[in-house]
Amino acid sequence: MASTAAGKQRIPKVAKVKNKAPAEVQITAEQLLREAKERELELLPPPPKQKITDEEELNDYKLKKRKGFEDNIRKNRTVISNWIKYAQWEESLKEILRARSIYERALDVDHRNITLWLKYAEMEMKSRQVNHARNIWDRAITILPRVNQFWYKYTYMEEMLGNVAGCRQAFERWMEWEPDEQAWHSYINFELRYKERLNAAALVIVHPEVKNWIKYARFEEKHGYIAHSRKVFERSVEFFGEDHVEENLFVAFAKFEEAQKEFERVRVIYKYALDRIPKQQAQELFKFYTMFEKKFGDRRGIEDVIVSKRRFQYEEEVKANPHNYDAWFDYLRLVENDADSDTVREVYERAIANIPPIQEKRHWKRYIYLWINYALYEELEVKDPEKTRQVYQASLDLIPHKKFTFAKIWLLYAQFEIRQKNLQGARRVMGTAIGKCPKNKLLKGYIELELQLREFDRCRKLYEKYLEFSPENCTTWIKFSELETILGDVERARAIFELAIGQPRLDMPEVLWKSYIDFEIEQEDFENTRTLYKRLLQRTQHVKVWISYAKYELSINSSERLQKCRQILEEANKGMRNCEEKEERLMLLESWRDFEREFGSESSMERVRKLLPDKVKKRRKLTAEDGSDAGWEEYYDYIFPEDAANQPNLKLLAMAKMWKRQQMVDEDADECLLYDVFSALYKHQFFIIKRENVQEMKP
Repeated sequence: MASTAAGKQRIPKVAKVKNKAPAEVQITAEQLLREAKERELELLPPPPKQKITDEEELNDYKLKKRKGFEDNIRKNRTVISNWIKYAQWEESLKEILRARSIYERALDVDHRNITLWLKYAEMEMKSRQVNHARNIWDRAITILPRVNQFWYKYTYMEEMLGNVAGCRQAFERWMEWEPDEQAWHSYINFELRYKERLNAAALVIVHPEVKNWIKYARFEEKHGYIAHSRKVFERSVEFFGEDHVEENLFVAFAKFEEAQKEFERVRVIYKYALDRIPKQQAQELFKFYTMFEKKFGDRRGIEDVIVSKRRFQYEEEVKANPHNYDAWFDYLRLVENDADSDTVREVYERAIANIPPIQEKRHWKRYIYLWINYALYEELEVKDPEKTRQVYQASLDLIPHKKFTFAKIWLLYAQFEIRQKNLQGARRVMGTAIGKCPKNKLLKGYIELELQLREFDRCRKLYEKYLEFSPENCTTWIKFSELETILGDVERARAIFELAIGQPRLDMPEVLWKSYIDFEIEQEDFENTRTLYKRLLQRTQHVKVWISYAKYELSINSSERLQKCRQILEEANKGMRNCEEKEERLMLLESWRDFEREFGSESSMERVRKLLPDKVKKRRKLTAEDGSDAGWEEYYDYIFPEDAANQPNLKLLAMAKMWKRQQMVDEDADECLLYDVFSALYKHQFFIIKRENVQEMKP
């Protein structure tokens, strides 16, 4: 029955949460635990207050506490905090002997614990046991001499007690261990308080940092020992040398001299420092130097500062990349304006020592200008011709002439020799240049040189050598012929032109032919000019040649000039009928049309107009590089009348265009007729309505 009753017992329903949305204010598990801990502490009752009424209760209390402390010590012997709590409790009861015994027992456990020694000594000092305190401090600094706190406390206690000798003795013992800088400063300040002279040099011997040297010098300056202070700065500069020097030392040294009104010394110090400190480490130095010059210097001094700063910058750049020739150029430009010749030569020698590592002309183009500038500097600024000659010769010995050369430096060398009135030397230089590495610029320069000297026979020989070296150079042929023309030898000039046009290969034949024709025109030899045009047309049928020939005939003052010009144009048109370049033929016909418009009649004008082509838009299929279809392209083509006559499809297309044009004209006529009819009907209707309105208005 019981089991049946239990089976029938209902299971309690779990409460359903209606709102399952998250709460607006969320709380974490950490926050729950923290609040529980805080409330637990609040609920703990405070310990009961024990009132001791007689000595027996006091002794019981002491015995109980001591037993507890001793138990803790036995359990955890190495935990020094238990020992300290025990000793401090005994100290609070004025049981100094017991507290001292506890501290001693603790020191036997761990004699290197700093806190233990400090608490022990402080207890003795509080209880005014001075000798005990001295004994403890002495033991502490003997066992742990590197703990500065013991020394500070010890010396402070002695000074407070007025035992100056004992304090000094403690400081001296401390200094034997060479402590940190603050310990030395404490010692120095102690001696200053008692007006005692101290040799502060020991500080910079033990700690030879820049800041300590500066403090040492300022210490001497503060007490009026100016000479000693200056010696300290000088000793510091010697001590650090040039490898480990810092800008702060020189700035402090310069400020010291500035305070003493030694302005020249200040400038020397700044310049000495700028010569030895790298640029990136001398920013403050430049700043203070500039400020000094602005206050006490002149314009020259300020410029020196700026120049020094830029020199440092360039030095760093050329050290980082010795083949950065642009940096060398800037550096040399700077020293040329400000330095003496020896300094400039030194920089030039350093620059030209950086030879390009690859024998390719593109790598040498900037480098060779260092030699050129060097030579020009020696010639124009230093005015040393012998040194200039040596520079040119050294540069030419350095260049690998078998691979490439520089005509500019050969020409400059020759021009220099001419300025020195050494004509044979200049010719020797140019002859060597042409013999080693003949090139167009060298030959042109040599010819110009001889032309300026009016040595025409030498010019002829040089032109002959030039043409042997480069017979395809049309410009040389033209210049040679111009020279002969200037000298009045027309037949020689004509022979040169004939030789030129007979060459199998020319770089600019059109320029050569034009120059030859212009030469004959200047000589007013019309038959030779016509012959030249005909010879040229046998070689090329270019439209510009035909047009130029026609214009030439038109320019001749004769009665047959129009007929000859028209005849040439007709001949050109016939010759260009089979030409594939239709634009050139169109250009010819347009020139012919302009000629007839100006000099011809209506009939001749109409004749040329009939020869002009029609412009037609066409489409052609494009093919990509891989052979695929690339779409269609529209272009304009020109159809000449003879082409239209030969192609029936073109006639059919022209008739279709005429029919379409006629259809458009007919449609426009029909629309105009309908418009006229509708306009007439509208006007008639309006007239009838107006008439009826007038009759109604009559009585």
